[in-house]
Amino acid sequence: MAVAKPQSTRRSRPQERPLTLTPAARRILDVAGDLFYTRGINTVGMELVAERAEVTKKTIYDRFGSKQRLVVEYLRERDARWRAHLTGHVERADDSPRARVAATYDALDTWMGQENQRGCAMVNAYAELSDPDHPGRAVAEEQKRWLRDLYTGLAARTGAEDPRELADALAMLHEGAVVARNVTGVADAARIARSAADALVTARMAPTDQA
Repeated sequence: MAVAKPQSTRRSRPQERPLTLTPAARRILDVAGDLFYTRGINTVGMELVAERAEVTKKTIYDRFGSKQRLVVEYLRERDARWRAHLTGHVERADDSPRARVAATYDALDTWMGQENQRGCAMVNAYAELSDPDHPGRAVAEEQKRWLRDLYTGLAARTGAEDPRELADALAMLHEGAVVARNVTGVADAARIARSAADALVTARMAPTDQA
């Protein structure tokens, strides 16, 4: 069974001109993304990005228009990679509610080991981008809604009386595992969250769905 793709709820904003990633733009985005994630969006200037990408500042602005657009593209790309990673794990799992839910935490465990050494990029960006109208905040908000909607779809398959409540609990376990690993150093946080989620799902499953 394919994973249902939750409806997009992205806030409306002015139409952006299409972005074509030339080789130089690709290099700029890769460099900027690494710097934004490891050092922080607000501490990284375009001078450093230009130096590391071996381009001029003019090239950056020619390709992206502004630092704001570069930040948004960094977040969008990271979001797309995370969604593909997570849905891939879920779709490869056995077609049962318990297995599909468990797969989300397996995906998280792998992601945190490879891509998430400084915590959730969306949460970090949301904290840094204090302007409530910054379009980067909308990217972060949309990802969290998407994750909750994903869990809602999985929870609905369990036969739980209140799938949205179960989905909220599963999403909170997911987010809590990220914090536990990156802030308090709990290396197996995703595994612990997986076990807690399985117990939660089992307790709320309709009797006919527990086999």
